[in-house]
Amino acid sequence: MTMTETILTNAKLILENEIVEGTIVFGPEGIRSVDSGRSSLPAATDVGGDFVSPGIVEMHTDNMEKHFVPRPGVFWPNGIAAAVAHDAQMAAAGVTTVYDSICAGSVFGGKDFRRAIFPRIIESLVEGRAVDAFRIDHMIHIRCELSSDELVEDVEPYKDHPLVRLVSLMDHTPGQRQWRNLEHLKTYNVGSGEKTLEQHERDVEQRMANGPANVQRNWGPIVEMFRSRGIPIATHDDTTVEDVDMGVASGAAISEFPTTVVAAEAAKTKGLATIAGAPNVVRGGSHSGGVSAGELAEKGLLDGLSSDYVPASLMQAVVKLNASHGLPLQDATAMVTWKVADMVGLADRGRLRPGLRADVLRFRIAGGTPLIREVWSNGRRSF
Repeated sequence: MTMTETILTNAKLILENEIVEGTIVFGPEGIRSVDSGRSSLPAATDVGGDFVSPGIVEMHTDNMEKHFVPRPGVFWPNGIAAAVAHDAQMAAAGVTTVYDSICAGSVFGGKDFRRAIFPRIIESLVEGRAVDAFRIDHMIHIRCELSSDELVEDVEPYKDHPLVRLVSLMDHTPGQRQWRNLEHLKTYNVGSGEKTLEQHERDVEQRMANGPANVQRNWGPIVEMFRSRGIPIATHDDTTVEDVDMGVASGAAISEFPTTVVAAEAAKTKGLATIAGAPNVVRGGSHSGGVSAGELAEKGLLDGLSSDYVPASLMQAVVKLNASHGLPLQDATAMVTWKVADMVGLADRGRLRPGLRADVLRFRIAGGTPLIREVWSNGRRSF
């Protein structure tokens, strides 16, 4: 052992297919060993039977945007400070690799601010990485709003950016996909107070008039822009078999947030990995009328989880899938670790295996609630 290595013993180690009581040794150079049994070395930390798992790989969170616009109309002036606050929140949730999902293109209405902060977030991530400001590893997931007028011109300057490692194809046109039920959209907009009824109706009319033509115009150029780089492509809110077929034809590898069992079944049949929102699991259903993620898990149609808009939901969903939906804990944990790493092409993390990057999470479960005790990112204590 070197002075920079950490030894955790008397741990329940969550491996790919089993949980074993044992010891893990790791440091900045990676995971050195994973063994059953206890260590008697003086430097070993007895974790008292806590669970030790790989650090969470989060491939879709909107959380960064909340720190750049913490209230409607309030744009935080210090971009690195906003990014650091987000980074700390993700680390506290057990995340060691985060794909910051940033919306490109305006969908009109109340979220037009996203177009303004899109370049600022990317610049702040670059600047923050340059000064070692972050606790965990950050990459960029561009969520491309295909119904937008200006999508291609906004995204093109970043098509070769080294931090851009994932792209999703979104269509939030009213009457389509997530918002196929216009009453659900009205509840989301008006019931939440985001828009008045008059603003909502005007917004819906404008988006339904412009959205379909924009989607048709933007889909091909965006796909080609990133497929040529080998960037993984995800579809978003698949609702029908036809939605899934469009993604398959475009070379998509992931179906994010399928809204129906039919779409999830089609995605699995056609070789797409499926991602659902962890808040959906925790709440017991979708906030926008989509299928229950717990139901997808029970049917064997769910591969991974995203925190979407609540970072802490990831581990809560893992525990609930185990306690309420019958998944073994190692299988539920896989949905936030190695399965997600595999989806996005990260072969160096997501598993407790010698030689891999030392992203490690220690937690315990108290009355159904996961308690994050410690987190290491690349061998360095981050929480």
